[in-house]
Amino acid sequence: MRKEANEKKMECFIYRCNKKDGLYLYLADRDNFSELPEALKQLTGRLNFVMSLTLTPTRTLASVNVEEVMDNLMHQGYHLQLPP
Repeated sequence: MRKEANEKKMECFIYRCNKKDGLYLYLADRDNFSELPEALKQLTGRLNFVMSLTLTPTRTLASVNVEEVMDNLMHQGYHLQLPP
């Protein structure tokens, strides 16, 4: 059963992609790149760990919608943040 929006908390791990400036990958599990599609691995190149965050629906992120990130992490295990 899915938790209500105000009860959801999720840890995520953020990586900077070295092939394109401003491209970041959020993962549900630290250093677990096994679920990434091959095309995405080619796009991102080498990934450098930046930080971990605890996400909640009320948390504000600088460049992305936190609920979209949380939904992507729950359903596909990653979220790709594109440059502005």
